[in-house]
Amino acid sequence: MSRPLGYWVLVLHSHIPYVLTHGRTPHGTDWLVEAAAECYLPLWELSQRLLQQGIPARYTISFTPILQEQLASDAFRAEMASYLQFKQEAARADMHEFRRQGIRWQAGLAYFWQQFYERQQGLLKELNGDLLRGFRQLQDSGAAEIITSAVTHGYLPLIGHDECVRAQVLLGKETYRRHFGREPNGFWLPECAYRPGYRWAPPVAREVISPYERRGIEQFLSEAGVRYFFVDTHMLRGGEPLGTYLARFPALAQLFKQFQRTYQGERTERSPYRTYQLPAPTPLAVFARDPMTTLQVWSGEHGYPGDARYLEFHKQHFPGRLRYWRVSENKADLAAKQPYEPYAAFEAVQAHADHFVGLLKQVLGNYYMQTGEPGVLVSMYDTELFGHWWFEGPEWLFAVIQRIAMDPELEMVTCSDYLERFPPEEVVWLPEGSWGEGGFHYIWLNEQTVWVWEQLYQAEARFLQGLRLYRSHPPLQPYLQQLARELLLLQSSDWPFLITTGAARDYAELRFRDHWRRFEAIAMLIEQLASGKEPDAALLALYQDSWQREPIFKNLPLDLWQ
Repeated sequence: MSRPLGYWVLVLHSHIPYVLTHGRTPHGTDWLVEAAAECYLPLWELSQRLLQQGIPARYTISFTPILQEQLASDAFRAEMASYLQFKQEAARADMHEFRRQGIRWQAGLAYFWQQFYERQQGLLKELNGDLLRGFRQLQDSGAAEIITSAVTHGYLPLIGHDECVRAQVLLGKETYRRHFGREPNGFWLPECAYRPGYRWAPPVAREVISPYERRGIEQFLSEAGVRYFFVDTHMLRGGEPLGTYLARFPALAQLFKQFQRTYQGERTERSPYRTYQLPAPTPLAVFARDPMTTLQVWSGEHGYPGDARYLEFHKQHFPGRLRYWRVSENKADLAAKQPYEPYAAFEAVQAHADHFVGLLKQVLGNYYMQTGEPGVLVSMYDTELFGHWWFEGPEWLFAVIQRIAMDPELEMVTCSDYLERFPPEEVVWLPEGSWGEGGFHYIWLNEQTVWVWEQLYQAEARFLQGLRLYRSHPPLQPYLQQLARELLLLQSSDWPFLITTGAARDYAELRFRDHWRRFEAIAMLIEQLASGKEPDAALLALYQDSWQREPIFKNLPLDLWQ
């Protein structure tokens, strides 16, 4: 077989912060069950449909360790069963209501939703409720590749202590190995956020952490034994922050100056259509995100999901929150939304699949013409886009993969497949940055979130001090482990992100403050127990409640924080 024009690597990143409650008042569980019903199950199903046609899907997908823990739990299975039943009952109730009102088109769509959720229920039953097992089987059969990430999706460049970065990475590896039965080849840096090694001082709370020589994040990845990770395209071009973000928050400008003093990279235009190598202790390959396919799929304004024929996400019918309207020509006015027409949406999927494959061939063809070599185009998306935000997204993926499998000019490969065939030859020195707006850290560290990082740095310092003092006391091990869990949950990048974007600010602040309260209480309890005092009953009760509410990362190894 002759070499194709180029290779397509599809990378999907799956992440939901810890929302399970284990019998207590829900705090965001809908995020998890909606993603499972609308994204993960449809993705597994389309992979099976492709295999029936002799087409291995060959995508690369991450599941964050905190998501792995949730999907593997009995609490998730119970929540999922309840959710799917509720949705079916809501669809039936809507259908009867619309029939009574004589709204035939809406009654027909209610039946569509009833069938959809019945189908998801059947898929879950086929997997015996074990979604991770389904994806593990895909990987074991060579149909896809699964990679890991930081354990609770911590924003690694801003975490204050190297010991805490190390724990985020190594526990991410250990959790993956427990659920998927092998070592991970790839690692998804949360928010594609990277930091090289240099003398670092914290951007806030400098009385808590003194300046010190930090290790680059690639060194922790090498220690974990992974082979590759991902960055945004601008990182290959020197990583200068875009726009006025540094001017908005002086602490960020100071942090960037620290980095600039040690940056030795050349600000040259490097192509995102090849891989590079970092000179870590064990050389790491780095893939860069393609900007053209990103905009085409992500953008609600300029991309496929904004097409008038697709299902409108924001307009819902209560109490079941089912959706009956399409995006429509007037996108801004919810009252002007028109009825959803599934067949018209199906036609849009086919047209957009054709367009996307044409775009791949155009971009890779241009690279081939310039270099004489086939390139690799890496499309990176959140898994939750496909099915949740863009309902037709899984069917679009099916159509794209199907077309590529029949096209001799393109080949779809996993990251490991590509590296086996084309090991990187050029060494690159990466700057600091992320895929967030502005390309640096502003979305996570700004005037609205500075208090989050001040408290987080205090928690890190207190935890590491407690670990040094009490690690050798076996009776205190369970309490230190729960203290570690609360710290890991505090470190989730979701909380500052949601505060900044305003998408769920009150919720994020509540969650962060609750984990902080629990962390402080357990730290006080440990000090009381270590001193031989009678422990405070309220602190002991809060520890027990936290242990029962967050049964994650069992047998948590404290030596990860060395």
